[in-house]
Parts: sequence; C-alpha cells; structure tokens
Amino acid sequence: MGSSNTLTNPSDFFYRRHLFLCYKNPMVWPPRIEAAEFDRLPRLLYAAINARKADINKQTCLTICEGHDGTETSNGDVLIFPDMIRYRRLTHFDVETFVEEVLVKEGDWLPGNPESLKASYVFVCSHGSRDRRCGAFGPVLVSRFREEIELYGLQGEVLISPCSHIGGNNYVGNVIIFGSSINGEVTGHLYGYVAPDDVPSLFHRHIIEGEIFDSLWRGQIGLSEDEQKKNQEQRLQLNGTRNLEGSTEGMMKMKNHEASNFARCCQTGRESHCHENEDSCCCQNNVLMEMREFSANNKSRKNSNANTNVISRISCYMPAWFDSWEQEDTYAALAVVCAAVSVGIAYSCYKQLR
Repeated sequence: MGSSNTLTNPSDFFYRRHLFLCYKNPMVWPPRIEAAEFDRLPRLLYAAINARKADINKQTCLTICEGHDGTETSNGDVLIFPDMIRYRRLTHFDVETFVEEVLVKEGDWLPGNPESLKASYVFVCSHGSRDRRCGAFGPVLVSRFREEIELYGLQGEVLISPCSHIGGNNYVGNVIIFGSSINGEVTGHLYGYVAPDDVPSLFHRHIIEGEIFDSLWRGQIGLSEDEQKKNQEQRLQLNGTRNLEGSTEGMMKMKNHEASNFARCCQTGRESHCHENEDSCCCQNNVLMEMREFSANNKSRKNSNANTNVISRISCYMPAWFDSWEQEDTYAALAVVCAAVSVGIAYSCYKQLR
C-alpha cells in the first residue's frame, strides 16, 4: 500500500459488510465453506449471497465463527458488522428469505428478532483445514485474548472467537476486531503477524485505549487502498512516528524489521511447503513450540515471553527439510538414534569386560 509499515493486501478490505455465521467449531470446518460435503446452512448461505450478489448494494463477506448452543454465540446466529446487529437461529429453511430481507432490501428479518450488539468482538483465524499455520497459531492467540479479557474484567464486554479464513495466509496470526470505537467510529480493523506476546499490547492499545496498533495493522474494512494509506500516514504523523508501545521511530523500525524477518522466514520454501492444505514452513514450527511452552508451563508472563523469543529465533533457522517431517517421523528417528547409542554403549562395556 505504499507505506513500509502497512501489512496488507488492499483487495482484502474492499467489502463493506461482514457477516459471521456462528456454526460449530474449527475441527469440522472444511477448507472452503461452499464445499458440497459441508453442512447445509453454511453452504446454502454462501450460495444465496453469491447468487444475489448483483442485487446486494454493499459488497458482503461471509465468515464462519465458532458456535455453541446455549451460549452467547449459538449455532445459526448471524452477526453483522459494522452494523452491530445479531439475528438469532437462522436455519437452512430461512436462508433465501434472510438474504432477501436483510442483504438485498437492507431491512429486518423479523423471525430472527434482531438485536443490537454492544460488545467488542475479536475474531482469530483458526481455520486449520484451510491453512495449518492458522490451525496451530489461532488457539494460542484465542487463549491469550481470554487472559486479557479476564485481566481487565471485561467478560461480556469483549468477546473472542475462532473464525474461518479471513484472508492473508502469509500474515498468520490474523486477527480482526469489530465494535471498538476508533476515533468515534465503529468499524473493523485487521491485524497480521500477531504473535502471542503481542496480544497484551494489541488488546490494551485497541480495546482499552481505542487506538490502532500500527505496526501490526493490515487495514480497515471498507476503505480503498488510497484511503488506508492516507489514514495511516496521518496517524503516524499525529503520533510523532511513535510505535504502539510508545517507543521512538527507531523502535518502530525495529518492530517492522522483526515482522519483515518473520515474513521472510515464512516465505522460505513457500512454493513447496506453504500452500493451502500442505505442510507449512517454519511458522508452524514456531507455533507448535510456543503452544507447548504456553501449555506446559504456568510461569510469569515475563519468563514466558523470554522463552518464546528464544524458541522463535531457533525454530526460524531450522532447515527446510525439517518442516516436511511429521511428528511421528521425528519420534521414530529419535528412537532409532537412541537405540543405536544404546547398542554402542553396551558393546563398549562388553569389550571392557573381556
């Protein structure tokens, strides 16, 4: 987008309305929600929106988020942003009427009892069947956001949910935040390259202070490329080119340099390792190791951050061939090596006894 600080593909944000269908969990989502073998409700809603595309004034994006019956996001609920509206319990019988009344006529679908959304909503791409890196990274980020919600006592005021693909596989972890007022405006903002250690700063900056976390910002829903570039340049000038943590310009450049290194690391071997539904590159190794560190230790955040930084640096320089190994292959290789060492030790002892 022209600014060296922007992490985005502008075409990702040309839509004006974002629908989230609450439906089951990432474990059952296929790579694409329009797949014929997928459940009827998501498949039919996607087909109905696509069929009426010419009649829908606002370009609309459909994404799936996690749904659990009896909770804040039950299966079949539809969340509409930036309108901040929820419709309850859509079924596959209602899809065509819903699309006609809400998306084409821009009215209300009365059977769904429309209600206003007051909370801020954070969605994290956790679509493992679409991209294995998202499937590994997403749950870790969701856990970290839940920690922040609890830390600030914002249960019910900020809601976090895994979601399906939101664009930009190369920007894992991908986060989109709706509902928080930025400069008095309620809209959606996407962030990329979000690591677990970034979550506290991102949460405080965007949710608590109502300001954009520029070094990870990918773009704003509904703005053109030129509009996004102009907005970001104005923010950077207004903030005196300070980065999100209140550092100087040099610190922001360092943050961008780290993100750039992460991107290059994830691009290594991309042609053979990073396509959808194939083995990913070193990003996945980073994520899996961070997940083990995060789950196995209940240490202080400071110690955890230090350990994660070391792990990330080490795993990013693992050779490309290591990425193609499955976990079982690694265990098998280690078992063979251990067995060989044991035999060698036993033979040495045998010779000494003779």
